[in-house]
Amino acid sequence: MADRPVVISLFVFFILTILVFSLSFNLYRYDFDNFWREVLAEAHGMLFDIAIIGILIYWLNERGQIRQAIRTYIDEIDDFRNWKSEEAAFRTVGNVKRLNRHKIHEFNLSHCHLAHTNLSYVHLEQSNLNQADVSYAMMIECRLQECRLNQTCFSHSNLNQAQLYQAHANGSSFEEAYLIKANLRSAFLIKANFTNAFMMEADLRGAYVAGAIFKDANLYKADLRGVDGLTLEQLSEAKTLYQAQIDEVLMQQIEARYADLLVRE
Repeated sequence: MADRPVVISLFVFFILTILVFSLSFNLYRYDFDNFWREVLAEAHGMLFDIAIIGILIYWLNERGQIRQAIRTYIDEIDDFRNWKSEEAAFRTVGNVKRLNRHKIHEFNLSHCHLAHTNLSYVHLEQSNLNQADVSYAMMIECRLQECRLNQTCFSHSNLNQAQLYQAHANGSSFEEAYLIKANLRSAFLIKANFTNAFMMEADLRGAYVAGAIFKDANLYKADLRGVDGLTLEQLSEAKTLYQAQIDEVLMQQIEARYADLLVRE
Protein backbone atom coordinates (compact mmCIF):
# COMPACT_ATOMS: atom_id res chain seq x y z
CA MET A 1 0.00 0.00 0.00
CA ALA A 2 2.95 2.34 0.55
CA ASP A 3 3.38 2.69 -3.20
CA ARG A 4 -0.27 3.81 -3.66
CA PRO A 5 -0.49 7.30 -2.11
CA VAL A 6 -4.04 7.98 -3.41
CA VAL A 7 -5.42 4.85 -1.72
CA ILE A 8 -3.63 5.72 1.51
CA SER A 9 -5.00 9.29 1.42
CA LEU A 10 -8.58 8.08 0.90
CA PHE A 11 -8.22 5.54 3.69
CA VAL A 12 -6.92 8.16 6.14
CA PHE A 13 -9.69 10.58 5.09
CA PHE A 14 -12.36 7.88 5.68
CA ILE A 15 -11.02 7.03 9.15
CA LEU A 16 -10.79 10.70 10.18
CA THR A 17 -14.33 11.36 8.88
CA ILE A 18 -15.75 8.56 11.03
CA LEU A 19 -13.79 9.80 14.06
CA VAL A 20 -14.88 13.44 13.70
CA PHE A 21 -18.57 12.64 13.12
CA SER A 22 -18.66 10.17 16.00
CA LEU A 23 -17.22 12.78 18.38
CA SER A 24 -19.66 15.44 17.21
CA PHE A 25 -22.76 13.22 17.11
CA ASN A 26 -24.28 14.70 20.29
CA LEU A 27 -23.93 18.24 18.93
CA TYR A 28 -25.56 17.16 15.70
CA ARG A 29 -28.43 15.52 17.62
CA TYR A 30 -29.26 18.15 20.26
CA ASP A 31 -28.12 21.44 18.70
CA PHE A 32 -28.53 20.91 14.97
CA ASP A 33 -28.83 24.58 13.89
CA ASN A 34 -25.78 25.87 15.76
CA PHE A 35 -23.81 22.79 14.78
CA TRP A 36 -24.27 23.36 11.06
CA ARG A 37 -23.65 27.11 11.37
CA GLU A 38 -20.31 26.36 12.98
CA VAL A 39 -19.55 23.70 10.35
CA LEU A 40 -20.26 26.19 7.55
CA ALA A 41 -18.15 28.89 9.22
CA GLU A 42 -15.26 26.46 9.58
CA ALA A 43 -15.77 25.32 5.98
CA HIS A 44 -15.30 28.89 4.73
CA GLY A 45 -12.13 29.24 6.76
CA MET A 46 -10.90 25.88 5.53
CA LEU A 47 -11.45 26.87 1.88
CA PHE A 48 -9.51 30.08 2.43
CA ASP A 49 -6.65 28.15 4.05
CA ILE A 50 -6.61 25.63 1.22
CA ALA A 51 -6.46 28.42 -1.35
CA ILE A 52 -3.56 30.20 0.38
CA ILE A 53 -1.65 27.00 1.08
CA GLY A 54 -2.30 25.76 -2.47
CA ILE A 55 -0.94 28.96 -4.00
CA LEU A 56 2.11 28.85 -1.73
CA ILE A 57 2.81 25.20 -2.55
CA TYR A 58 2.40 25.90 -6.28
CA TRP A 59 4.81 28.88 -6.09
CA LEU A 60 7.39 26.89 -4.11
CA ASN A 61 7.09 23.99 -6.55
CA GLU A 62 7.59 26.30 -9.54
CA ARG A 63 10.61 27.93 -7.91
CA GLY A 64 12.04 24.52 -7.12
CA GLN A 65 11.61 23.37 -10.70
CA ILE A 66 13.29 26.54 -12.00
CA ARG A 67 16.23 26.11 -9.62
CA GLN A 68 16.57 22.49 -10.67
CA ALA A 69 16.49 23.46 -14.37
CA ILE A 70 19.14 26.14 -13.82
CA ARG A 71 21.34 23.64 -12.00
CA THR A 72 20.90 21.17 -14.87
CA TYR A 73 21.87 23.77 -17.50
CA ILE A 74 25.00 24.76 -15.54
CA ASP A 75 25.98 21.13 -14.98
CA GLU A 76 25.65 20.42 -18.69
CA ILE A 77 27.94 23.34 -19.53
CA ASP A 78 30.52 21.83 -17.18
CA ASP A 79 30.03 18.40 -18.75
CA PHE A 80 30.76 19.73 -22.26
CA ARG A 81 33.86 21.71 -21.24
CA ASN A 82 36.97 20.68 -23.22
CA TRP A 83 34.79 18.57 -25.55
CA LYS A 84 35.67 19.76 -29.05
CA SER A 85 32.65 18.78 -31.10
CA GLU A 86 29.80 20.46 -32.91
CA GLU A 87 27.28 18.88 -30.53
CA ALA A 88 29.11 20.22 -27.47
CA ALA A 89 29.25 23.71 -28.97
CA PHE A 90 25.56 23.94 -29.85
CA ARG A 91 24.32 22.35 -26.64
CA THR A 92 26.49 24.68 -24.55
CA VAL A 93 25.16 27.73 -26.38
CA GLY A 94 21.61 26.41 -25.99
CA ASN A 95 22.10 26.18 -22.23
CA VAL A 96 23.55 29.69 -22.14
CA LYS A 97 20.50 31.08 -23.93
CA ARG A 98 18.14 29.22 -21.57
CA LEU A 99 19.99 30.66 -18.59
CA ASN A 100 19.76 34.12 -20.17
CA ARG A 101 15.97 33.72 -20.14
CA HIS A 102 16.27 33.23 -16.38
CA LYS A 103 18.22 36.54 -16.17
CA ILE A 104 21.55 34.75 -15.60
CA HIS A 105 24.38 36.43 -17.53
CA GLU A 106 27.60 35.34 -15.83
CA PHE A 107 29.05 31.98 -16.84
CA ASN A 108 32.21 29.93 -16.65
CA LEU A 109 32.88 29.07 -20.30
CA SER A 110 36.65 28.74 -20.05
CA HIS A 111 38.10 26.11 -22.41
CA CYS A 112 34.65 25.62 -24.01
CA HIS A 113 34.30 24.84 -27.70
CA LEU A 114 31.85 27.36 -29.17
CA ALA A 115 33.02 27.52 -32.78
CA HIS A 116 30.43 28.12 -35.55
CA THR A 117 27.69 28.95 -33.04
CA ASN A 118 25.26 31.87 -32.89
CA LEU A 119 25.76 34.06 -29.82
CA SER A 120 24.29 37.22 -31.29
CA TYR A 121 22.54 39.43 -28.70
CA VAL A 122 23.47 37.01 -25.91
CA HIS A 123 24.36 38.44 -22.49
CA LEU A 124 27.70 37.23 -21.13
CA GLU A 125 28.65 40.14 -18.88
CA GLN A 126 31.56 39.35 -16.51
CA SER A 127 31.76 35.77 -17.78
CA ASN A 128 34.94 33.72 -18.02
CA LEU A 129 35.78 32.66 -21.59
CA ASN A 130 39.51 32.28 -21.11
CA GLN A 131 41.02 30.02 -23.78
CA ALA A 132 37.62 29.26 -25.28
CA ASP A 133 37.27 28.63 -29.02
CA VAL A 134 34.69 31.06 -30.40
CA SER A 135 35.98 31.09 -33.99
CA TYR A 136 33.61 31.49 -36.93
CA ALA A 137 30.82 32.46 -34.53
CA MET A 138 28.02 35.00 -34.95
CA MET A 139 28.30 37.45 -32.03
CA ILE A 140 26.51 40.54 -33.28
CA GLU A 141 25.78 42.89 -30.35
CA CYS A 142 26.92 40.21 -27.92
CA ARG A 143 27.36 41.62 -24.40
CA LEU A 144 30.94 40.82 -23.35
CA GLN A 145 31.72 43.76 -21.11
CA GLU A 146 34.12 43.05 -18.25
CA CYS A 147 34.56 39.47 -19.48
CA ARG A 148 37.73 37.43 -19.14
CA LEU A 149 38.70 36.60 -22.70
CA ASN A 150 42.41 35.96 -22.30
CA GLN A 151 43.88 33.77 -25.07
CA THR A 152 40.41 33.26 -26.50
CA CYS A 153 40.05 32.56 -30.22
CA PHE A 154 37.62 34.87 -32.06
CA SER A 155 39.16 34.42 -35.52
CA HIS A 156 36.70 34.85 -38.42
CA SER A 157 33.89 35.68 -35.97
CA ASN A 158 31.34 38.45 -36.46
CA LEU A 159 31.54 40.78 -33.46
CA ASN A 160 29.91 43.77 -35.12
CA GLN A 161 28.59 46.19 -32.48
CA ALA A 162 29.61 43.79 -29.73
CA GLN A 163 30.17 45.24 -26.27
CA LEU A 164 33.68 44.47 -24.98
CA TYR A 165 33.96 47.43 -22.63
CA GLN A 166 36.69 46.76 -20.01
CA ALA A 167 37.06 43.17 -21.22
CA HIS A 168 40.34 41.36 -20.60
CA ALA A 169 41.38 39.89 -23.96
CA ASN A 170 45.13 39.68 -23.56
CA GLY A 171 46.75 37.37 -26.10
CA SER A 172 43.44 36.72 -27.84
CA SER A 173 43.09 36.16 -31.58
CA PHE A 174 40.77 38.37 -33.63
CA GLU A 175 42.28 37.42 -36.98
CA GLU A 176 39.93 38.24 -39.85
CA ALA A 177 37.18 38.97 -37.33
CA TYR A 178 34.52 41.62 -37.90
CA LEU A 179 34.53 44.28 -35.19
CA ILE A 180 32.61 46.99 -37.00
CA LYS A 181 31.35 49.56 -34.48
CA ALA A 182 32.43 47.28 -31.64
CA ASN A 183 32.88 48.88 -28.22
CA LEU A 184 36.41 48.09 -26.99
CA ARG A 185 36.75 51.06 -24.66
CA SER A 186 39.16 50.53 -21.77
CA ALA A 187 39.62 46.89 -22.84
CA PHE A 188 42.86 45.04 -22.10
CA LEU A 189 44.15 43.92 -25.51
CA ILE A 190 47.81 43.33 -24.71
CA LYS A 191 49.39 41.13 -27.42
CA ALA A 192 46.01 40.58 -29.05
CA ASN A 193 46.11 39.69 -32.74
CA PHE A 194 43.93 41.80 -35.09
CA THR A 195 45.51 40.66 -38.34
CA ASN A 196 43.14 41.35 -41.27
CA ALA A 197 40.42 42.37 -38.82
CA PHE A 198 37.60 44.67 -39.96
CA MET A 199 37.50 47.37 -37.29
CA MET A 200 35.69 50.17 -39.06
CA GLU A 201 34.28 52.70 -36.59
CA ALA A 202 35.40 50.55 -33.63
CA ASP A 203 35.77 52.43 -30.35
CA LEU A 204 39.11 51.68 -28.65
CA ARG A 205 39.35 54.78 -26.47
CA GLY A 206 41.38 54.11 -23.34
CA ALA A 207 42.20 50.54 -24.36
CA TYR A 208 45.54 48.86 -23.54
CA VAL A 209 47.18 47.49 -26.70
CA ALA A 210 50.88 47.02 -25.89
CA GLY A 211 52.25 44.38 -28.25
CA ALA A 212 48.96 44.04 -30.15
CA ILE A 213 49.16 43.24 -33.88
CA PHE A 214 47.20 45.35 -36.38
CA LYS A 215 48.67 43.96 -39.59
CA ASP A 216 46.32 44.71 -42.51
CA ALA A 217 43.56 45.68 -40.05
CA ASN A 218 40.93 48.03 -41.47
CA LEU A 219 40.74 50.91 -38.99
CA TYR A 220 38.57 53.22 -41.07
CA LYS A 221 36.97 55.80 -38.74
CA ALA A 222 38.17 53.86 -35.69
CA ASP A 223 38.50 55.89 -32.48
CA LEU A 224 42.03 55.38 -31.18
CA ARG A 225 42.24 58.35 -28.83
CA GLY A 226 43.87 57.74 -25.48
CA VAL A 227 44.90 54.19 -26.38
CA ASP A 228 47.65 53.03 -24.04
CA GLY A 229 50.71 51.34 -25.58
CA LEU A 230 49.80 52.20 -29.17
CA THR A 231 52.90 52.84 -31.31
CA LEU A 232 53.69 54.13 -34.75
CA GLU A 233 55.08 50.72 -35.70
CA GLN A 234 51.77 49.01 -34.84
CA LEU A 235 49.70 51.45 -36.89
CA SER A 236 52.12 51.39 -39.83
CA GLU A 237 51.06 47.79 -40.50
CA ALA A 238 47.35 48.63 -40.71
CA LYS A 239 45.53 48.43 -44.03
CA THR A 240 44.02 51.88 -43.63
CA LEU A 241 43.66 54.64 -41.06
CA TYR A 242 41.40 56.77 -43.20
CA GLN A 243 39.39 59.17 -41.00
CA ALA A 244 40.58 57.37 -37.85
CA GLN A 245 40.71 59.49 -34.71
CA ILE A 246 44.24 59.38 -33.31
CA ASP A 247 46.05 61.42 -30.64
CA GLU A 248 47.75 64.49 -32.11
CA VAL A 249 51.39 63.49 -31.55
CA LEU A 250 50.92 60.06 -33.09
CA MET A 251 48.88 61.50 -35.94
CA GLN A 252 51.71 63.90 -36.81
CA GLN A 253 54.13 60.98 -36.97
CA ILE A 254 51.81 59.05 -39.26
CA GLU A 255 51.34 62.08 -41.53
CA ALA A 256 55.09 62.46 -41.79
CA ARG A 257 55.95 58.81 -42.51
CA TYR A 258 52.83 56.89 -43.51
CA ALA A 259 50.55 59.50 -45.04
CA ASP A 260 49.20 56.94 -47.52
CA LEU A 261 47.37 55.20 -44.67
CA LEU A 262 45.29 58.34 -44.17
CA VAL A 263 44.13 58.47 -47.77
CA ARG A 264 41.00 56.73 -48.95
CA GLU A 265 41.76 53.75 -51.14
